[in-house]
Amino acid sequence: MDPETLKDMYRRWLLEVWGAGRYEVDDELIHVDLVDHNRYEGQPDGRAGDVWAAQMVRRAFPDLQFVPDLVVSDGEYVVGRWTMTGTNTGTIDLFGLPPTGRPVTMTGQEVFRAEGRQFVEVWHQEDLPGMLAQLALQPPPVLMRLAARQSAWRYRRARQR
Repeated sequence: MDPETLKDMYRRWLLEVWGAGRYEVDDELIHVDLVDHNRYEGQPDGRAGDVWAAQMVRRAFPDLQFVPDLVVSDGEYVVGRWTMTGTNTGTIDLFGLPPTGRPVTMTGQEVFRAEGRQFVEVWHQEDLPGMLAQLALQPPPVLMRLAARQSAWRYRRARQR
């Protein structure tokens, strides 16, 4: 596929689906059986998972705006890096967190692989720790230490079985 076409598809996905909530655009751009290599807990498979994630983010940050910072393509893959700004006035369902009312700026990136005129695979990374820090939602160090000890104990116990 032409690299410019893939870059246009990525920008449409980012700005129309995620930025504007036009989920019907996903039907055109995302294969129904999209393979998401970085799914979140509870995220449905395929295209439905992409819509699920976009809806969750848009509920948490209803005024969000995306800017595509960098988009490159070789004709099979397209890589995009973005910056999102928004105000947390809705629940962050992924963590079960109530709104804070705080503004955030968050970055992330995707690598999509295309077949035909649709994306069929995606690898992505979002700066969730940075977002949580801006929302003043980092766990206190004492809780992190307790969680680390519990994690180590569970790991050792599982290895002994």
